[in-house]
Amino acid sequence: MSETVKTEVRGRILIVRLEREEKRNAIDVDMAEGIDAALNRLEDDDDLWAGVITGTNSVFCAGTDMRAGVHSTDRGGQYGIIRRYRTKPLIAAVEGAALGGGFEVVLSCDLVVASKTAQFGLPEVKRSLVPICGGLFRAPKALPRNVARELLLTGDSIDVKRAYKLGLANIISSAGEAVDDAVALAERICSNGPVAVRETMRFLASLDAPDEAHGWDETLESEDVIRNAEDTREGVKAFFEKRQPNWSGR
Repeated sequence: MSETVKTEVRGRILIVRLEREEKRNAIDVDMAEGIDAALNRLEDDDDLWAGVITGTNSVFCAGTDMRAGVHSTDRGGQYGIIRRYRTKPLIAAVEGAALGGGFEVVLSCDLVVASKTAQFGLPEVKRSLVPICGGLFRAPKALPRNVARELLLTGDSIDVKRAYKLGLANIISSAGEAVDDAVALAERICSNGPVAVRETMRFLASLDAPDEAHGWDETLESEDVIRNAEDTREGVKAFFEKRQPNWSGR
């Protein structure tokens, strides 16, 4: 069992908690494997009909642990969730920052409940990186195109009020209440016919499939360019040295 991913069952709902607060819930190998195991349980247990994924009260997730790199699993892809095929709804309950890979986890979910403290952003460009876990193509689908461009090109974040107004967040919660509100939303789903819910999930996934396949192909091309850039090495080095990068443009 993962030391940094805890689970709780409420009725037919599985709650998955990321608990590595000292690292802002940055995802390392142990956490990715823990997410994978929890979501495998959600998918495989016939008594569970919906899930909620959350962080701690201060932070949802700061993305990849840069010392560990991105870890993928067989069923879930990156972080155990990003490329997972699911037949049961998963709700992101966001307290605090969901940045980089953390926002990409949110974009992998079906619905979003966010507290008044929530922030969403893709700051990779600040380190001469690009989002490689779906953010490049999922952000423009979840947000108006110009807003997605703003996040991707500036690396800045948006707050929960703007996220709700733009349709990214379904519900705004009081601080500390995102999980309870997400469970209440999941209970509304679970009151419906589970076969119909699963079929709806299948149909919606089929609509996204062509765009997803193209998005992953293009992300791989961008990742290859970034991997070989001098600025990428400088950006990562500057991150660990806690200083501003000195860009060369190469």
